Amino acid sequence: MKKIGLALVLLIATATWASNDGMPATASAASANPERGRKLLVNRQETGCVLCHAIPGMKEGGDMGPNLQGLSQRLSAEQIRYRIADPRLLNPQTFMPAYFSTQGLHNVAKPLMGKTILTEQGLEDIVAYLLNATKGP
Repeated sequence: MKKIGLALVLLIATATWASNDGMPATASAASANPERGRKLLVNRQETGCVLCHAIPGMKEGGDMGPNLQGLSQRLSAEQIRYRIADPRLLNPQTFMPAYFSTQGLHNVAKPLMGKTILTEQGLEDIVAYLLNATKGP
């Protein structure tokens, strides 16, 4: 029953913010922690972000995705959250995973069905890190 409830909440949230270019803060934004966000960004098994993106404050980083230097100067917190939650909403051909969506996914292992890659807190922690680390000079 909990899985159905979570799926319903995510579906309603997706419908609410899918029509624009931003996703409102979740309840977990109030307790967002940039240090936890940094740890998630460098964790290759949990997020893999550093495999594709050069991220300020991190030694390793890929070049398949956009460089995130100055990100907070180009995008708002809502826009950053939106792009992490489900980048397919802006670019259906992207290879970036939908970190906070379960809609339209294929070949998902049974134990992971209905689960998002990031928790609500994890999403907000990453947004907090990116807002702080990409401010620029």
